[in-house]
Order: sequence, then structure tokens, then C-alpha cells
Amino acid sequence: MGRVNFQIWRGTATGGFQEYATEITEGMVVLDAVHQIQAESANDLACRWNCKAGKCGSCSAEVNGHPRLMCMTRMDEVLKETPPGRAVTLRPMQAFVPVRDLVADVSWNFEVKKRIKPFRPRQPDAADGTWRMAQSDVDRVQEFRKCIECFLCQNVCHVLRDHRKHDEFIGPRFLVYAAALEMHPLDVEDRTDELRKAHGIGYCNITKCCTKVCPEHITITDNAIIPLKERVVDRHYDPFGSLWRWFHSTDKASGGPSS
Repeated sequence: MGRVNFQIWRGTATGGFQEYATEITEGMVVLDAVHQIQAESANDLACRWNCKAGKCGSCSAEVNGHPRLMCMTRMDEVLKETPPGRAVTLRPMQAFVPVRDLVADVSWNFEVKKRIKPFRPRQPDAADGTWRMAQSDVDRVQEFRKCIECFLCQNVCHVLRDHRKHDEFIGPRFLVYAAALEMHPLDVEDRTDELRKAHGIGYCNITKCCTKVCPEHITITDNAIIPLKERVVDRHYDPFGSLWRWFHSTDKASGGPSS
């Protein structure tokens, strides 16, 4: 495949691109190229990785401006999309604070996860202290458990990447996490109010960009975010639903329908 030029981000937020070149052979992925550049000409190039099998989510970065797992992005595909005479660009995820080179600080995501109400199961419904669940209910949430927390969906979300609403919006990854809890057949916790206010679900305008970049092919928008939005709308913006809950006592303690 020949010698390929790369423009790789070096330094922190105030850094810049530096050019490198290395020989690319058939079957190489972007992470292979980065490791080869480290060995040949940039021993101090910082790059986070672990499994090299698309399951740990560690090597997330932007390849030619697109959020991707470097270990699962084949160089032949990258070269097809790179204009002739142009270098392949690599930089850290832009929705988070850069640490150094290709490494971004994703610790904000772990703090967000702590803010979501945890799983709260209903009482066992069998004499032996276990539960009974329909397989269809289990299948509904199983998809969400495939998430490897690569945070590519967080990085491509314009609310976080462009508008920097990190204090107001938990992002698609954690809307998926909330959906996995809310739709679990045993969970009885109510997270609707938090989704509306503290978690900022209203900021999502369902562009489906998060779904497009998910390496596990989770249908983030249609199967997780839209159903959660529907729950929020039913609770807070449906006048008939508010009246129904009031007549059936759920809102009577406050003296009238909820708003």
C-alpha cells in the first residue's frame, strides 16, 4: 500500500498537528499505524489502547474528523476516503478535555454515571425469593448492555461537542444507560423527573449521529432516547395523562395535576 503521511495532534489543547510518515501494509488498522509511528519516529506519542479487539473502548479518537475506534478502522478504508495528496489526520475526541496527544480525559463520564438513580428491583414474586420475567422484556434491554463505553456517541453529540453543555446534559451514552434501567422488567425506580431536568433529555434533537458512530450497532436514538422522551412527554406535557394520574391519586398529594 506504500508510505502514508499522517497529521497527528501533539500536545494538549494548545498543541498542534505534526507530520509523520510510515509504511502501510495490507490488513493494518489505524492503531497499527500509530504503534509503528511510535516505534519509528515518535516514542513519546501518547495513545490509549488495551484490547485491540473493539471491546474495551479505549482507543477512541478522530480519524479524518470522524469519531472511531482506531483498532477497528482499517487503513485501506481510511485511504479511500482521504483525498489524494492529503495526510490522514488523527486527533483526540473533541467533546472532552485533551490530556496529551491522542488521549482525552473521559473521567467526566464516570461522574455522570453516579448521578443516575441506580437499579431498584421490585419484590421477588416467587416463593423461592426469585423473579419471573418475560423473555421479550429481557430482550428489549439486552441491546443496551452491549455498550463498551468508548464514548464515541458522546463525542459526536453536538450538545456536548459544540455547545459544551456538560453540566446540563448527560449525553447519549447515559441516556442508553438510563433506558436500560427504566425498561428493565424488575426495576421500579422512577427517573422521569431527572431525565427532564437534571439530565437534560430535551437538548437531544434526535439527529441519530450517535447511532451512526456506535461500534456495537446499538440503536441509540430509536430504541433508547425516543422511548425516554415519550415517557417525559407523557408525564409532564400530556394534559389528559396528568388528569388521569390525578383522578387515580398519583398527583393528588400535591393538590392537582402535575406540570
